[in-house]
Amino acid sequence: MEIIRGWHNIRPHHKGCVATIGNFDGVHRGHQVLLDHLKAQGRKLGQPSLLITFEPLPREYFNQSRPARLTRFREKIHILRELGIDRVLCIPFNERTRTIPAREVIEDVLVAGLGIQYIVTGDDFRFGKDRDGDFEMLKAAGEKYGFGASHINTQTVAVERVSSTRIRETLQKGDLAMAEELLGRPYFIMGRVVYGRQLGRTLGVPTANIRLQRYRSALEGVFAVTVEIEGSDEVRQGVANIGIRPTVDGKEPLLEAHIFDFEGDIYGELLKVTVVKKIREERKFPGLDELKAEIERDIGKTREFFSQLP
Repeated sequence: MEIIRGWHNIRPHHKGCVATIGNFDGVHRGHQVLLDHLKAQGRKLGQPSLLITFEPLPREYFNQSRPARLTRFREKIHILRELGIDRVLCIPFNERTRTIPAREVIEDVLVAGLGIQYIVTGDDFRFGKDRDGDFEMLKAAGEKYGFGASHINTQTVAVERVSSTRIRETLQKGDLAMAEELLGRPYFIMGRVVYGRQLGRTLGVPTANIRLQRYRSALEGVFAVTVEIEGSDEVRQGVANIGIRPTVDGKEPLLEAHIFDFEGDIYGELLKVTVVKKIREERKFPGLDELKAEIERDIGKTREFFSQLP
């Protein structure tokens, strides 16, 4: 899969594609239905599939409550690659992007820059300055410039709409089974292992620390997890705390994973941490002794949980 970073990196060989535009946070089941349709159109027309997305997300740029991210850019790319998308155009969302009229997006980017042959959107899609563009504008532009356009209806699970907002709410409740149903896969977090305060090692429970690099985490607490190290086929079990570590006055959201029966230097390695079951809420303890005792109980509960799996 090719990643095109910014408008200025669109090249002549990128001309000719089928495309979609959106945030695609979570790349959930609703998104996947749309992407399946996009790939089918690409096969029909003999064109590569292209997904146009933004960093930061527009809501983050406008500081509108900054909802918890389901997927960072790295995680989104990982999922899109597995789904077989050919290209991703990542557009920096800034003041210039915000002020581009929808018609200019169509004429300069979609038609002149990318030469799109077909575009697929969700049924509530809006784009351009002041969100002045919609599917009807795209459809009319398609008739003028010679590209097809269609939209995909909202998908439902358990009679409710599949959406990133619903998945965030489901994760916050700790309902990982429903989150998996909505996402079409277990929820995971990816990141490189960084040096921390070595507190886990001090407590006799060494951890692999991953900075979440989000304004907020989509879920918080202590969880049974599986851990995959990039380049290795092994899937290891462990327990992870996701949150701000209130006992030690932490401020930055962090994932701390204790990998069972593992010794090795993995600083700088890329991990994929899949969240399997919630063990408890994150909470503040009176001191480190109490925290250590609770961590030992968490490890016991998590090992017992994994031992009972088929």
